[in-house]
Amino acid sequence: MIDGKRLKQTNTERATEPAEKVRDFQRKIYRKAKQEPKFRFYSLYDKVCRLEFLIEAYKRVKASKGSPGADGISFKAIEKAGVSDFLLTIQKELLEQSYRPNLVKRVLIPKANGKMRPLGIPTIRDRVVQMSCKIVIEPIFESEFEDSSFGFRPKRSAKDALRRIKEHLISGNHEVYDADLSQYFDTIPHDKLMKLIALRISDKAVLHLIKMWLKASIIEDGKISGGKKSKKGTPQGGVISPLLANIYLNLVAKIVRKDSDFNGIQMVSYADDFVLMGRQIGERALNKLAMLLSKMELEVNVSKTRLVNARESAFEFLGFVIRYHRSLFKDGEYYWHITPSEKSLKSLRSKIRDTLRRNRQRNTRIAVSQLNPQLRGWLNYFSMPGISYMKLPRRKIRIYLRDRLYRHQKRKSQRYRYAYCRRTFTRWTTEHNLVDPEKYGVKDLAKA
Repeated sequence: MIDGKRLKQTNTERATEPAEKVRDFQRKIYRKAKQEPKFRFYSLYDKVCRLEFLIEAYKRVKASKGSPGADGISFKAIEKAGVSDFLLTIQKELLEQSYRPNLVKRVLIPKANGKMRPLGIPTIRDRVVQMSCKIVIEPIFESEFEDSSFGFRPKRSAKDALRRIKEHLISGNHEVYDADLSQYFDTIPHDKLMKLIALRISDKAVLHLIKMWLKASIIEDGKISGGKKSKKGTPQGGVISPLLANIYLNLVAKIVRKDSDFNGIQMVSYADDFVLMGRQIGERALNKLAMLLSKMELEVNVSKTRLVNARESAFEFLGFVIRYHRSLFKDGEYYWHITPSEKSLKSLRSKIRDTLRRNRQRNTRIAVSQLNPQLRGWLNYFSMPGISYMKLPRRKIRIYLRDRLYRHQKRKSQRYRYAYCRRTFTRWTTEHNLVDPEKYGVKDLAKA
């Protein structure tokens, strides 16, 4: 019988015990998968059901601070009713194999280009089960993922992807095939994805779980779609979706590395964004890639995909623009200049403008509390010591913020004088701790 009190222990050693057991399991299964590349794992479902895995899964899901799914149940409601009862109920359903996914709530979020991106939000219950499954199976696939892949992987980031691109450019791989897959997450074919997963996993219960999540019905504006008839797509927003997307695209990375048609060509990918880089990328390699993507039932967005010589034309990747730039300090010297794209700057400016509009008649502290996370998030992402150049973008954001705050104060009331309005930025940074884009994180960057 399962002891519910175990979830309520406050002793430090006991509290860290589930996380330690999970990490120990992941290390062992990773080593096994690495040592035996053709081994198919057959006994995994019982690990997904274990209480320590569900505890760790709940912690990780909660840390991401997601919103409620279609059932409307929030973390606050779960903790009020009792996390132990919540997890024990999930465990009971899994052990009895009566677990069925809830509806996935679809919401639309604005993209930088003005279009809308569909996002599928599972319920917290489903996110916890997906996370428990991800914890169990991720090390298996991590053992065979190509070194050129950086998206949604442990201890890898966009910074590592940009560093790799810069290394390839410095080594002379100036020809770049900048690829854009059209609606990648929505077009992954279920049958082909499941075959790739089955190459490493033979546990039918785990495979059934993954298939159920792929076939989960979607609710949008009260209308239900998808379900068992669905044959393509894994919803962006699901906990396990990035792993499944990486598993499928890893096939492309493997072929690029092994096939003689891609000899001398390097690939760098981050989720559904990838580039091919080489001293020369010939027609043969591009035809082979097109044929491969067609077999995988993936479509390239022709209008956004192009082949460029990076020394002559800039290209964009992960919100950065990369160009061969003339040095301002040494005549005749050039360097690889990586900086936030104009689209990325425009996106942040738009967020600042909308935040100030919403808070025009509200307390300054409220506006600052909303602006600071936006500024910190943007600066933390784009500031990459030794990789990106941020002096000018920081200055541009500071000037924009200063001017917007002047207008914000002036429109608040006609009684404020020009000099008072003009000093709004200085007042907010000194008195209300608004982030100064030119100063934030600069000491840390200097140390790096």
